[in-house]
Formats: sequence, C-alpha cells, structure tokens
Amino acid sequence: MTWTSFHSRGEILRDVIDTADRRLDGRLPMDLDGVVEKFDGELDLLCTLQLKWHTRLAGRIERVLMEQPMDLEAGVIAAWHEVADEMPGVRAILDQHLAAPLDDTMRAAMTKAVSKEHILLAVMAGHAAVADDLAATVGARIAERARATYSPLTTADLEPDVRQPTLFERLKSVLAA
Repeated sequence: MTWTSFHSRGEILRDVIDTADRRLDGRLPMDLDGVVEKFDGELDLLCTLQLKWHTRLAGRIERVLMEQPMDLEAGVIAAWHEVADEMPGVRAILDQHLAAPLDDTMRAAMTKAVSKEHILLAVMAGHAAVADDLAATVGARIAERARATYSPLTTADLEPDVRQPTLFERLKSVLAA
C-alpha cells in the first residue's frame, strides 16, 4: 500500500466514523464514496473499525490509569465510557455485527476481537494476566459493568462551547499557530 493509498484510506475511514456517529443505526456505511474502492468488503471495514475502537480504548485506559491509578477497574470502566461517547456510531456497528454477523467468518472475527478486548479490560483492571485462562471471562464481566453503567451523551451534553476538542483539532490548531 502506497502512502497516498494509505492516506486516502484514512480519510475515508474518518468519513465512515463521522457518518456512523451521525446515523447511529449500527449499519456499516458501505454507501459512502470510496469505501468500496478502499476496503475489501464489509468484513474489512468492520475489522478496521474494531481495530480503531480497540486502539482508542487501550490508549484511553492507559491515560485514565495514569491520572487515577488507585481504582483500576473504575478507571477501565471510565475509559470505556469515554470512548463509547467519542465513537457511538462505531460502538453501535460493532454491537450490531456481534449480535447479528453476516456470516461465519464475520462471527469468528468478532468473537476473537471481543475476546481480545475482554482480556485487555481484565489485564488493565489488574484482575488477570494476558496468559490467564479466565482473563476473557473476567474482562467480559467488566465489559458488562461498563455497559450497565453507561449513559450515552446527548446532543445537549456536546454543546460546541463546552465540548472538549479532539486530539486532531488540538494538533490542527497548534500547526496553524
């Protein structure tokens, strides 16, 4: 993949995420310009969104735990909530395709991805090691608690003058200065 192709795929992925966050319908936005050309079908796009979610979640957990290292599980759950607020459309797509995968290949991919996420949650909460056989089970319970205590943001919560700027917006403002 060339740099131009990679950059173009990244732009399309940002459009996919923005569209998913607006729609909140749990459907992959395969209808967007460039998606079919840059992604090798629904599974490729879904796995890319899953990776985006996982990467953001892992980074957010680390940041939250650096700020508040006393209650690891509460920090992990808070990080999950923050990422769910940032990426509600992606979360809806992942949940939809976990509940109703299009085929066995997608089912296997989603099952593996969710297991890895659960292991991450358990390890970062200090309840398991990566190699522990029960890490995924422990992490699943943490994920259930995160979901049970999650209250999605409303548009009133995201008023433009109150909303925190994204990392991209902060970098753009620094570069402009």
